[in-house]
Amino acid sequence: MRMRPTLSWSPTEDMPPATTDLAPVADALGTGRVLVLSGAGISTESGIPDYRGEGGSLSRHTPMTYQDFTGSAQARRRYWARSHLGWRTFGRARPNAGHRAVAAFERHGLLAGVITQNVDGLHQAAGSKDVVELHGSLDRVVCLSCKAFSSRRELARRLEEANAGFDPVAAAINPDGDADLTDEQVGDFRVVSCSVCGGVLKPDVVFFGEAVPPSRVEHCRELVHEAASLLVLGSSLTVMSGLRFVRQAAQAGKAVLIVNRDLTRGDRHAVTRIALPLGTALTTVAGQLGIPADDEAADPA
Repeated sequence: MRMRPTLSWSPTEDMPPATTDLAPVADALGTGRVLVLSGAGISTESGIPDYRGEGGSLSRHTPMTYQDFTGSAQARRRYWARSHLGWRTFGRARPNAGHRAVAAFERHGLLAGVITQNVDGLHQAAGSKDVVELHGSLDRVVCLSCKAFSSRRELARRLEEANAGFDPVAAAINPDGDADLTDEQVGDFRVVSCSVCGGVLKPDVVFFGEAVPPSRVEHCRELVHEAASLLVLGSSLTVMSGLRFVRQAAQAGKAVLIVNRDLTRGDRHAVTRIALPLGTALTTVAGQLGIPADDEAADPA
């Protein structure tokens, strides 16, 4: 189950000190079969905030839970009003140098795959092909009754038609695509139903309190098993959905390397934690390997 994010852990003495030495990352990629596990921190340079970094949204924002969403029509109204507004920001976001570097590593056959905790689709927009979206994607919508899938862009069109003139100014946009709006700003926002059966629509993402599909977890475990090492990019690893793969890799004797400016819950399992901005770090590593990483041609938008 993906639990509500907290800061219930604290650093211990067995955590390695942070470094700026990128040699271990370059060495691992040079060997190949590196599995990437990415979190919200890789998308901050695209204008999407993270949860826990400097100015992170957890200080002011409580993510929607599955129980709240399914149990309350008012909670769904509030969610869709906020998410509809936030989707506009997500729709404008473009891959940054970190996403493009990961895609370049894949094109050169250095990766065993990419597992992302993000729901923004920016790895794919940068050109990555072998991506497991651990928590789903905001680009899709699913009906809770008939299980039909539909496009988020189509839903956005329907919501625009149902809420002409809805254009409040959000205090902030959060990593889950939820905009900070007051109840007054949400007002009488109209939620639309499934066009197939009239059921409740939900973004195809794993809310807090909702379980990641077991088949997806098992696929990720297989990727960890087949990989030579695990490279964590921009994740605090606070929730178990990502931390379990770090633990699995470490228990199997595989090197875990973390690039994250702040402490992570997985540091004690890592051979190194590199405290550098991801775009700079990954572009530097790509240069060391002779790989042109910052190629925007992969992003058709």
